Amino acid sequence: MSCNKISTSNKLVVQLLLVLWLVHASESARPPFACDPANGLTRTLRFCRVNVPLHLRVQDLIGRLTLQEKIRLLVNNAAAVPRLGIGGYEWWSEALHGVSDVGPGVRFGGQFPGATSFPQVITTAASFNQSLWEEIGRVVSDEARAMYNGGMAGLSYWSPNVNIFRDPRWGRGQETPGEDPVVAGKYAASYVRGLQGNAVGNRLKVAACCKHYTAYDLDNWNGVDRFHFNAKVTKQDLEDTYNVPFKACVAEGRVASVMCSYNQVNGKPTCADQDLLKNTIRGQWRLNGYIVSDCDSVDVFFNKQHYTSTPEEAAAASIKAGLDLDCGPFLAIFTEGAVKRGLLTVNDVDLALANTMTVQMRLGMFDGNNGPYANLGPRDVCTTAHQNLALEAAHQGIVLLKNSGRSLPLSRTRHRTVAVIGPNSDVTVTMIGNYAGKACAYTSPLQGISRYARTIHQAGCSGVACTDAGQIGAAEAAARQADATVLVMGLDQSIEAETVDRTGLLLPGHQQELISRVARASRGPTILVLMSGGPIDISFAKNDPRVGAIIWAGYPGQAGGAAIADVIFGTANPGGKLPMTWYPQNFVAKVPMTNMALRPSLNYPGRTYRFYKGPVVYPFGFGLSYTTFTHSFAQNPQTQFSVPLISTYILNSATLNSSSHSIKASHADCGKMTILPFHVEVANTGEFDGTHTMFVFAEPPENSKGSGLIKQLVGFEKVHVSAGAKRVIRVDVHACKHLGVVDEYGKRRIPFGEHKLHIGDIKHSILVKPSIGGN
Repeated sequence: MSCNKISTSNKLVVQLLLVLWLVHASESARPPFACDPANGLTRTLRFCRVNVPLHLRVQDLIGRLTLQEKIRLLVNNAAAVPRLGIGGYEWWSEALHGVSDVGPGVRFGGQFPGATSFPQVITTAASFNQSLWEEIGRVVSDEARAMYNGGMAGLSYWSPNVNIFRDPRWGRGQETPGEDPVVAGKYAASYVRGLQGNAVGNRLKVAACCKHYTAYDLDNWNGVDRFHFNAKVTKQDLEDTYNVPFKACVAEGRVASVMCSYNQVNGKPTCADQDLLKNTIRGQWRLNGYIVSDCDSVDVFFNKQHYTSTPEEAAAASIKAGLDLDCGPFLAIFTEGAVKRGLLTVNDVDLALANTMTVQMRLGMFDGNNGPYANLGPRDVCTTAHQNLALEAAHQGIVLLKNSGRSLPLSRTRHRTVAVIGPNSDVTVTMIGNYAGKACAYTSPLQGISRYARTIHQAGCSGVACTDAGQIGAAEAAARQADATVLVMGLDQSIEAETVDRTGLLLPGHQQELISRVARASRGPTILVLMSGGPIDISFAKNDPRVGAIIWAGYPGQAGGAAIADVIFGTANPGGKLPMTWYPQNFVAKVPMTNMALRPSLNYPGRTYRFYKGPVVYPFGFGLSYTTFTHSFAQNPQTQFSVPLISTYILNSATLNSSSHSIKASHADCGKMTILPFHVEVANTGEFDGTHTMFVFAEPPENSKGSGLIKQLVGFEKVHVSAGAKRVIRVDVHACKHLGVVDEYGKRRIPFGEHKLHIGDIKHSILVKPSIGGN
């Protein structure tokens, strides 16, 4: 009797184990990319031995390839090498703010119908929350690995986009972290760390890629397109703005890849510029990874920019400059001819392959299907926790621009009926912006508000172009019947997108008329919600007393409608800050997109908060809350700072630049400099719990204003403070890192004199002077 019971129990255990094995097998549907343990022909080869150092495995593999096999591996759709048991691989996958099917490396369907779609990058950047940025990257890479295991995705993701959002008309500004190079650099490093993981040693969870290097921020404006554009950039602007986030990607984020851009910089295609690629990215910054072209960039600089006379010369120029992988077929077609003509050597090709293959091995692609991420599968995609994070990210990124007379938050008891009006009031796909995938689920603004109140819905326009004013009357009627009115307006990918730059900053079509007429008709408070990636000149609404509140939601992701409603009704307290300046319409009349200069000059006002002094609609870093915050020093801060010189350097007229009263940072003994700690008490003096971003800006001395710099961001800290409570934040300032300015030669200098720090609402001066002999 007992024996029978044991036998039955064993059968149940066996059945359970079989079920678990089948579940795991279904999640790991992808056959091994290479080094399949079941393949007796290859499992003993040296490049398949996991205990052999990576560089020796790569060397062994390259030594077994023919030239033709090597060349077919230089492109994004790398060919299989069946005789060595190596599968084909698609390098091009995207994960800007969630796993995306924009690239051919990702497919949705079957067990993977979608993936978590987070807010567009410009909205997430508005949170100024570095830990959030990294956590989003971690979740995206979990889902990417799960989809790879299921045979639906790759492991190399050409994200993030860390270009500077220099011009408000740029259609791809939505993909970036904004206009400030420090913010872009910190975003880049945080997101890359999240994507690539913290695996032991040199291993990668997925391989991230920072793009588009460099000075790339024009798509198609006034007859000039990105394929023909020559960005004329000074050494000064390249060093202190355009290259900053890419350097942070490599040096701080340890990114596995950098993508060169379509445009030329000072007459050279970036993908053929040895100084930009081999000398800077790999040489100065010490990239541990590969350099890839934007798609068809090599073809572009040959066929459209006519940079070389023959395609073989183009192939040779790109590889010799440091390009390792071509997104597109160009190198697969013309590299062999370049080698035969003596324009390239086989060793040049081997060096490129070594960089890409090393990344594949760091990803575990030559280790069979083993590794720390092998168990991720369908159950790890679109989880409740992941979708909750998408909602939280939208909460943190929403920016409150106006709140007259405390129009917000609305009350669920006083505002029982809400008119929800506007072309973006019931959208779904619009909320996720570009380079997005298939979202797990959507909550539109109308759906979100419907959870709090009875709604009366009117579109007001047929799409954001709003070419017909015929529906405005019905919208006015809805507003007269409601206790409050929410207008959800703005832009979408038909107005701003890749290859689509805007010509102006005003709302399209009849949107302004719709807003103004509905605000006049509204029986209760009127709330304007804007979806857009770029800034909009809404001066009319800012100055209209009948528009009680204005919210910028960017493109808030799959949970955007829920987040907007939570902010409107006070379930979430907005804490986002603008990551870019909102200019008036007349700014773009003075400034062609083709002028890359950041500093002002005759008849040119300059760009971004760091150099532009003209009028703005809303400044960089602006954002309101339902509560109020004050700042004070918790400890008396230092007022002087001495810069020690390197021991072999003597302070004389050659050291101290008489015109700028500064010293080259390379002549300062930065390692011996003490860090200036500032302990700042942040007090929540209002009635709501809230999150607050404390910015620290540095203003250089008057004698260095020749740099054109007004002020620059030193750092920022995100802090949550309960109503009536206080928190102390420590901010460290270092003269070499934070108080330097870049001169016209692209060299960083430390100005002597009075530097002014703006810490929240505190202004504090520091006298910086040279130190000789310990004085």
